[in-house]
Amino acid sequence: MDNLSYKTVSANKATAQKEWIVVDAEGHNLGRFASKVAMLLRGKYKTSYTPHVDCGDNVIVINAEKINLTGNKLEDKTYIRHTGYPGGQRSLTAKVMQQKNPALLVEKAVKGMLPKNKLGAELFRNLNVNVGSEHKHAAQQPKTVNLNDLK
Repeated sequence: MDNLSYKTVSANKATAQKEWIVVDAEGHNLGRFASKVAMLLRGKYKTSYTPHVDCGDNVIVINAEKINLTGNKLEDKTYIRHTGYPGGQRSLTAKVMQQKNPALLVEKAVKGMLPKNKLGAELFRNLNVNVGSEHKHAAQQPKTVNLNDLK
């Protein structure tokens, strides 16, 4: 059967059609926003999606400080880390983290929705989170995407 008219084509690093996308976080809820950004990074909105290849887009997030957290998450949600020393567990609430570095709040949410392997680490490098509406990637001519239009 060498005469099939349809062949499955897998994308690879050379054939991936990567673009630069700007996404505005203002007025969005953190979890729903992060899941859509993770899908853009992964490339799941493309017809050439391949699970084991970085075929997603480079995403620039602006206005990270204007993201919403619903309910009591500002006071109740805690981010825990460990220094590596005995008794070195440290925790921050979402409110404190939003005051210190609001970009880190978005980065942690998106990173948690990416694969926990080398591919996930490579995809995370394609994310740029900015506080405010200015970003330094104007030379890449990014296109603006409205997340409300994506499913």
